[in-house]
Amino acid sequence: MRYVTFEHQGRLRPGYLDGNRVGAIDCGTLLEYIALPLERRAERHRPESYALADVSLAAPVRPNKNIFCVGRNYLDHALEGARATGRDLNLPDVPTFFTKAPTAIANPEATLEFSSRVSHEYDFEAELAVVIGARVKNVSEEHALGAVFGYTCFNDITARDLQRAHVQWFKGKSLDSAAPIGPWIVPAGEIGDAQNLSIALRVNGVEKQHSSTARMIFSLPVLIAELSKGMTLEPGDVIATGTPEGVGFARTPPEFLKDGDEVEVEIEKIGILRNRIRII
Repeated sequence: MRYVTFEHQGRLRPGYLDGNRVGAIDCGTLLEYIALPLERRAERHRPESYALADVSLAAPVRPNKNIFCVGRNYLDHALEGARATGRDLNLPDVPTFFTKAPTAIANPEATLEFSSRVSHEYDFEAELAVVIGARVKNVSEEHALGAVFGYTCFNDITARDLQRAHVQWFKGKSLDSAAPIGPWIVPAGEIGDAQNLSIALRVNGVEKQHSSTARMIFSLPVLIAELSKGMTLEPGDVIATGTPEGVGFARTPPEFLKDGDEVEVEIEKIGILRNRIRII
């Protein structure tokens, strides 16, 4: 099962992918479906279906709040960042959280349009995204994964020059189209061990990042438990769990996205999130 948001005859609808057919879900949005009690979800599945080739897939979920993100959560990425900036490696004792505005969300297969007047350093970051499926607060690490609805691919596109200029991460991470997500959500039960998935990113077919979620500094249960301390997580919330080594700014020489580039994020058991870049 793969959960999607699809467009058919000009209408956006939630659905599920079964082979090459997209079945309809009787809810206004996939966010509404995720918020339903588990025992009520199946009754919302409709027999009507469409050929995958006849629909367009949109971002599977659009949370009501900012996307939660984690910085420096792979050791090799933290090391390359320290080398590139000439700083000592100081790993945090707790996860480093920041957010991206929900207006940054972009569809799979969409052309992502960015302005050269805003930034000259658009960078790529392949990430595993967690979609929360239950309302939780102060959840323990032991029970944290029980709050997960599923997983999807995410590209944390970053304007590095804005990131430096503003001396924080929000502005450089939140430009329109800087958060492509999808193409679908795979239920947690079908993924199995999400802490042992290969993750890769390619630009024009050339591999730039290749690692495993096993190399995270802070595991998925730790991230969810820490984020939920004193703060309610809700169904449909998205947590982007950090990127591995190989990002553009840390390469020699640095490599940034160019007009016409095709970027692919691929995560084992999930699939490929593909987008083209347009810089004007």
